Amino acid sequence: MKTRLKGLLTICTTALVLAACDNGTHTPTQETKAAPLQLEVPAGQYKHDPTHSTFAFSVTHLGLANYVMRFTDYDIAADLDPDNLDQSSIKVTIDATGIDTDYQGDYQATHKQSSFKTWEEDLTLSPKFLNANEHPTITYESTSISKQDGKLKIDGNLTLLGQTHPVTLHAELTGQTAQHPFFGFGALGFSVTGTFERSKFGMTHLTNPPLVSDTVTIDFDGELHQVVNK
Repeated sequence: MKTRLKGLLTICTTALVLAACDNGTHTPTQETKAAPLQLEVPAGQYKHDPTHSTFAFSVTHLGLANYVMRFTDYDIAADLDPDNLDQSSIKVTIDATGIDTDYQGDYQATHKQSSFKTWEEDLTLSPKFLNANEHPTITYESTSISKQDGKLKIDGNLTLLGQTHPVTLHAELTGQTAQHPFFGFGALGFSVTGTFERSKFGMTHLTNPPLVSDTVTIDFDGELHQVVNK
């Protein structure tokens, strides 16, 4: 009996101590807000550095995994004003015939009905996919650039297969310098992502049934270097 009373007294004492320590001042944990984005590079024209950049897009394959492909020939040009982002702009131009998939299989053996020699040819030239013979160029042009949650929010228009529709991208600043350590000009790096529905551009092959997702994810990781006229 004495042991039970002693245990009860210990529990009650502990509860009273915790209540006294709280004293009504405890507040729920708040989410940490993203640090404000501050660009510290010179204003001017910037172009992507192809040596230190990767531009990929992916779809979900058979509901199992993300199938990643890379553009191999593209140009990214930005007119950047760090103090007036609403006056800044970006344009992306992509050669629709330049894709790398790391396809390891014997394409011609497994696709005997295809008129193409490689999987990359099929993706780029087939009317079911990018139809590059008729639409050799894919473009993206920004309509507005703003700061949002510590990132850049880029609204713009994507032109694919001859159709143009709005697409929003989100760019996270990964690094910046007012003077490149080797060349002296301004440089900055971004990790950019966004999505769009390919069916809106008329590409519906393998979406019904959904063997390949309608949603396409865009990912860019790389550097932009200031264009300096010498």
